[in-house]
Amino acid sequence: MGEEKKGFFKRLAAGLSKTRSNIVSGLDSVFKGSSKIDDEFYEDLEEILIMGDIGVNATEEILDNLRDQVKEQHIKEPEECRQILIDSIREQMGTGEVDYRFETERSVILVIGVNGVGKTTTIGKLAAKFKADGRKVILGAADTFRAAAGEQLTEWAHRAGVEIVAGQEGSDPASVVYDAAQAAKARNADVLMIDTAGRLHNKKNLMEELKKINRILEREYGDAHRETFVVLDATTGQNALNQARQFSEAAKITGIVLTKMDGTAKGGIAVAIQAELGIPVKYIGVGETIEDLQRFDADEFVKALFGR
Repeated sequence: MGEEKKGFFKRLAAGLSKTRSNIVSGLDSVFKGSSKIDDEFYEDLEEILIMGDIGVNATEEILDNLRDQVKEQHIKEPEECRQILIDSIREQMGTGEVDYRFETERSVILVIGVNGVGKTTTIGKLAAKFKADGRKVILGAADTFRAAAGEQLTEWAHRAGVEIVAGQEGSDPASVVYDAAQAAKARNADVLMIDTAGRLHNKKNLMEELKKINRILEREYGDAHRETFVVLDATTGQNALNQARQFSEAAKITGIVLTKMDGTAKGGIAVAIQAELGIPVKYIGVGETIEDLQRFDADEFVKALFGR
């Protein structure tokens, strides 16, 4: 583990401390307080996992797996179930070699998310990250709906030392995407990242806008690898899951970025999103600085959550 990784792991473990005390202390009391493995034992576990925002589907799968193992291995002691449960959560999240092709191939990444989840900041941090890896990055400010969005993104572009293509406030997002694609071709960019307006309350408009953007990208930049990320605020728990669900109805989502994982008791939502929607969490953020946004790693997440 490199120094940067180690530092992030520490911050992740610290950031998950509220989630940990929420889930782990509850599990501890069930494992220690149950004299036998019976229906009540499973019901108590179920309640803690669901309260910990791990989601109904994931919880059911985790507990079904536990029941099978208990039968197969003739387990009698509640305490022996702990590691099986932890491994089962890890399995729920382990997406194998999650697709990070966009980090090495010529790519275009659409980023969507409602206001206030840290979308613009996430784009800025990812841009800085890709730039540090020696990649040429161009940002497209296609969230022309909100005046501050373009300014904020421009500030991040300067900070990260990358180029930005922006339109006038209220201009057609599709025309910004067109200009950004032309700039990316002309300057031979490795990554084109596009900020879009995430207006969920008006899903039909959002769908139309994304369709239009996708058509332009197909036509103008068709040979680039495509990704669509949704940025979600982990502190909103089930609400984040609902947003992810709605966005996935409007567009083909390839990855989730979970921000504000530090200081939330709802970190279990990372498990829920993966289990309920089958969309991998690709990055998580645990703080303000650029280093605080890192690739998601199921092993590290579970280690930070359970301390093992």
